[in-house]
Amino acid sequence: MPEPRLTATHWGNYLVGTAPDGGISVRPNGSDPEPSPIGRSLAAARDPGVRIARPAVRRGYLRDRDRSGRGREPFVEVGWDEALDLAAGALRGTIAAHGNRAIYGGSYGWASAGRFHHAQGQLHRFLRLAGGYTDSVDTYSFAAAEVIVPHIIGLNAYYAGKQAPTTAEVAEHCRCLVLFGGAPSRNTQVNPGGIGAHDDRGHLAELSAAGVEIVHVGPLRDDVDAAVGARWLPCRPNADVPVLLALVHAVLAENLQDDDFLARYTVGFDEFARYVRGGDGVPKTPEWAAGLSGVPAAEIRALARKLASGRSLIGLSYAVQRARYGEQPYWAAWALAAALGYIGLPGGGVQMGSGVGKGTTLQRRVPPFRIGTIPQGPNPVPDTVPVSRIAELLERPGEPYRYNGAERVYPEIDLVYWAGGNPFHHHQDLNRLRRAWTRPGTVIVNEHSWTATARHADIVFPVTTTLEREDFAGSSSDHWLTPMHRVFEPYGEARDDHAVLAALAERLGFGAAFTEGRSTAEWVEHVWETTRSDAAAVGVELPAYRDFRTGPPLDLRPLLPERDHDLERFRAAPERHPLRTPSGRIEIYSHTIAEAGDLLGHPAWYPDREWLGDPRAERFPLHLLSNQPATRLHSQHDNGATSRDAKIAGREPLRLHPADAAERGLRDGDLARVFNDRGAFLAGVATSDALLPGVAQIATGAWYDPDDELGLERHGNPNVVTPDIGTSPLAQGPSPNSCLVQVERFDGTPPPVRAFEPPEFGSR
Repeated sequence: MPEPRLTATHWGNYLVGTAPDGGISVRPNGSDPEPSPIGRSLAAARDPGVRIARPAVRRGYLRDRDRSGRGREPFVEVGWDEALDLAAGALRGTIAAHGNRAIYGGSYGWASAGRFHHAQGQLHRFLRLAGGYTDSVDTYSFAAAEVIVPHIIGLNAYYAGKQAPTTAEVAEHCRCLVLFGGAPSRNTQVNPGGIGAHDDRGHLAELSAAGVEIVHVGPLRDDVDAAVGARWLPCRPNADVPVLLALVHAVLAENLQDDDFLARYTVGFDEFARYVRGGDGVPKTPEWAAGLSGVPAAEIRALARKLASGRSLIGLSYAVQRARYGEQPYWAAWALAAALGYIGLPGGGVQMGSGVGKGTTLQRRVPPFRIGTIPQGPNPVPDTVPVSRIAELLERPGEPYRYNGAERVYPEIDLVYWAGGNPFHHHQDLNRLRRAWTRPGTVIVNEHSWTATARHADIVFPVTTTLEREDFAGSSSDHWLTPMHRVFEPYGEARDDHAVLAALAERLGFGAAFTEGRSTAEWVEHVWETTRSDAAAVGVELPAYRDFRTGPPLDLRPLLPERDHDLERFRAAPERHPLRTPSGRIEIYSHTIAEAGDLLGHPAWYPDREWLGDPRAERFPLHLLSNQPATRLHSQHDNGATSRDAKIAGREPLRLHPADAAERGLRDGDLARVFNDRGAFLAGVATSDALLPGVAQIATGAWYDPDDELGLERHGNPNVVTPDIGTSPLAQGPSPNSCLVQVERFDGTPPPVRAFEPPEFGSR
């Protein structure tokens, strides 16, 4: 038996090889003290039930370019040359008839942790050399924060998130850490570009040992690990803003604010304070917030005093901004932190993305150099759309929409090319997306597995997985670099994304420009040497490629200097280190946002139309939260052992409070139908008192498996019922957590789950 070989994933490093029974053996790399169980699912990487073995073309498209049968018609397997010729002809035809802006270059960057075999980067390089394409901006994860945070503090939201105080600083200086939306440990399993070692439990234990009081405000008690000993304040979903505003009100009412900090480092707090005190006719008192959130007024007052009595840290999960007006929790949190005056001090301020990846455990040693990638070059087409507005993009060509203070127009899309992503996982209102998906003339997909996106394509190119190619992993949010070795030969006729796109580029006349004359192996070494050169420029010496690729994962911490934070420099000398906002200070009131007219110029409460305080709850009385899974990364390896073992009757588990389940006659293990006006899905019932009554919770990522005859999704994909509506005209981010549903027992014979079976194949 050959020795297992090292590879890297977004959820850790593993040694992978062939098991004695001929299957795939997977074990964590020894440098990881808390390996993720998701690694077990790598053993399903060559599952013949889901892998795509040969190029395939939808039969209606192959015959006469018919678009109406996407997702419903059989596929015809064809040779590589025929499939490539079809795709090249479609690209050439779209460009000739409609221009390059009619191409949508869809992708999402989670396909591989590798720096070269990054499907999104490969596709964007190809399309830019082809003359350009309509691109997307922002993410499904963090879009509302990505847009609002630069208006508040002048920093990129992800960059700002990396400036949270270190664990040691919080342990030494912070008296109270309050977490809005928790800090779920499931989210610390994954990190874009990989995680060399998981260590979040040690960080949490350090805070507990230091006696830091941790308060968790949210609807799910177990969104903070029980070992931390956090005090839970159950809060209705999407009612974080009333609590934050009431905390500010309580601070002001008792004159606990830091007036010196507000005067020197912020602008617009007085106008915001007038609103909080009732300038609009509604004082944002703890009693007002209690009626909306369910958090008792006395608890809010006591928490305000605690926060003001000593250095404190306000933590925010990503989830709180994935809802209507999701910009507001982040803005309100920065306003509260400003009122307290701890921003820029060790252990104080705001922690954005609590419990996400390495963001809150990274500390101060991050690579001060760029980790290489394949160069993409400029996009000749200037059009971009918010990533979560793809259904509108396809439905409404030529129509205007608002984004970040400007009016834009949706271009008309004739061809969609997707590589390394699965919109039928991460998009909302999938029935709407499925209808919109019929509008383009051609859909091309690079995929290794028969995901729903591949099933809804016209031309499908089979591509390799991480285990079938050479690469290396690294992240600006981690301090490890890991060689990734080829463990197996490509499955079937699969090729890597670069090879597929190089063949298309050759047909379109720019093959040499795309490959630059390098083989795949030469490209990987070139990307490493680029990394090595950039590191050397800042005094970090990395090994030559041949030494790196034959060695263990490389821990960079001994090589990296500790960094200062922008907000610390700003605090120390605001005139010398102003923020990149119009005022140079923290903008509690933003004239830019106010003048755009889409929102008020300060943090505010905008009642959601889908939450437990809305009349709609009379018809749909449960608030559905669809959070990230603990058993997979998004939808990746849903067919793997870790994910399958957690399912109930082959369906994704739906958690209900015991009282809500009993009211519907449901018990653990039952099959339930979850529905609203947008759609319905089946799920297995699991009861838990860790949920606030009136709340239902299900993880995202079950492979979309629609049953057109029954009019429901069979597998437990919550995005058939979540709303496809922007957070606001400012960010246009996704709002899946603004979702009301009803749940009922599913009686009768359940339909079989078909998600992990190949589609139907036919003849021409």
